Amino acid sequence: MATPGNSNGNQLVIGGDAKHRNLSGDEKAAVLLLSLGPDYGKPILEELDEMEIKILSRAMVRVGAVTQDMVDSLFVEFVTSVSANGNVAGNSETTQRLLLSFLPADRVDAIMEEIRGPAGRNMWEKLSNVQEDVLASYLKNEYPQTIAVVLSKIATDHASKVLAVLPAELAMDVVRRMLSLDPVQKDVLEKIESTLRTEFMSTLTTSKRRDSHEQMAEIFNSFDRQTEARFITSLEENDRDGADRIKALMFTFEDLSKLDNTAIQTVISKIDKKELALALKGGNEQVREFFFANMSARSSKILRDDMDAMGPVRLKDVDEAQGRMVSIAKDLAARGEIVIQKSKTDEEMIA
Repeated sequence: MATPGNSNGNQLVIGGDAKHRNLSGDEKAAVLLLSLGPDYGKPILEELDEMEIKILSRAMVRVGAVTQDMVDSLFVEFVTSVSANGNVAGNSETTQRLLLSFLPADRVDAIMEEIRGPAGRNMWEKLSNVQEDVLASYLKNEYPQTIAVVLSKIATDHASKVLAVLPAELAMDVVRRMLSLDPVQKDVLEKIESTLRTEFMSTLTTSKRRDSHEQMAEIFNSFDRQTEARFITSLEENDRDGADRIKALMFTFEDLSKLDNTAIQTVISKIDKKELALALKGGNEQVREFFFANMSARSSKILRDDMDAMGPVRLKDVDEAQGRMVSIAKDLAARGEIVIQKSKTDEEMIA
């Protein structure tokens, strides 16, 4: 049976007569959980992450009426599928095969890398996104040598912010240790990561209230451009400072032109070229030229020709294509493959 988050989009049929209809993988999972009810469904839902729960919740809302025959057929299919697998062996290979059945390969690689350890890039990437004063407040109680190791592993721009808010004497001690830091042994690094994960990261979400402007910026990022403009305009009339803060935190399609050349070339390599043509069709001239400049002359010409051949396109389709490109860029940044500068508001001009 297909599982929540199945990205292949296949529609599978439950039963064979007219009383049955097609259900996608997430809809099948939703029907199973609805049939199990709160008592038996709750333990399963507790094992899912927030995104999986959202996917299932959407499926539950849209699945509509399901006949008893469909439910019976679904359970038969499920039991048959499970029993046909015979003995179950839990190991790295079987886990990876299962994950690949419903998650993208790059996401599976990241998960398996963390499981196999050391957590490495993923842990340091998470720390690089923790507010500097929060991270400094935790680190100031650690040994200076441990702080030096942590700051040497996270993003350099974030390390500088953390150093700036550490007590001055401790910060200088850490700087001296970082200057003479030898390669850290694998077992020591794993121990530091484990401590950070259990003592710091696990309690971070419950101990720190998320910035409301950051949360709202993510919501605005999900709007189509007309809805976004409507809300921003209304907000500017009542709370100009709040609107400015939200706009500074938002990462939009136009912000892709602020990426460095290596980063934008990485983004381009991950995008379907028809989708790229559609997104650029609605982009401004500056963004278009930025993309063209980071492509070969031949690829740029083909893309221009594709855009010309499209003719008029719907604004809704352009918005969706641009939104998917922004999501790809954010996913690449989350995996540490590119760096996104969210705002230029901290830059100073010196005459």
